[in-house]
Amino acid sequence: MIRLYRIEHDGGPRYAAETEGTWRLVEGDIFGAWKEGPEISSEGARLLAPVQPSKIVCVGLNYKDHAAEQNKALPAEPLLFLKPSTAVVGPDEAIQTPAWAGRIDHEAELGIVIGKRAHRVPLHQTQDYVLGLIAVNDVTARDLQNKDGQYTRCKGFDTFAPIGPCVAMGLDGRDLSVRAYVNGQLRQDSRTRELIFTIPELITFITSVMTLLPGDIISTGTPSGIGPMVPGDSVTVHVEGVGALTNKVVAQ
Repeated sequence: MIRLYRIEHDGGPRYAAETEGTWRLVEGDIFGAWKEGPEISSEGARLLAPVQPSKIVCVGLNYKDHAAEQNKALPAEPLLFLKPSTAVVGPDEAIQTPAWAGRIDHEAELGIVIGKRAHRVPLHQTQDYVLGLIAVNDVTARDLQNKDGQYTRCKGFDTFAPIGPCVAMGLDGRDLSVRAYVNGQLRQDSRTRELIFTIPELITFITSVMTLLPGDIISTGTPSGIGPMVPGDSVTVHVEGVGALTNKVVAQ
């Protein structure tokens, strides 16, 4: 397995490929032809958002336990909504919460990073379109969600889409641990085998609706245990094999 980190290097963003603890600069385009270059030290590396998606396609109520905690019936097909590219932040960047918006929740999720233009992808070909997997925090203004009855405003604020810490290539997403911690306390704990709609099913369904571009992310849904965050908190989303994505919460 290779983990692709986007880092600040010599004054600009570069990709580094990590294999078994060894980091090497990437030469070329991660969405095209690339190879591993010289070895570098990971010590003190500033991690950036691993990709810059044109959109994040999120899936609502895709864990049975989360649907139950929301007192909602299991969906017959995936429930989709979008987060804008402007919501994206990387590891260690602040989640800025508007005080007037009320309760702000964490939602730990596994994300799928698309590797090439994807349109009407057949179920048996979906893996060909996956660059790798990533951790996502689908930050949500819960009171606004209940008030609006739809998801654009409550999930679209700037900084409401932390992603990272890397793109894990060659990782099987069918049975991975997905957890959320607030100030070190475990809040969410499930496995991707509990997904209602699988990764291949999501890719096929979504690309029948819209074209996905290289770097776009499908955020596969959150398990039970969602809960509030307040300024001063530290929130970590951990996906097995991908790693830990940690962000501080600050007042906007």
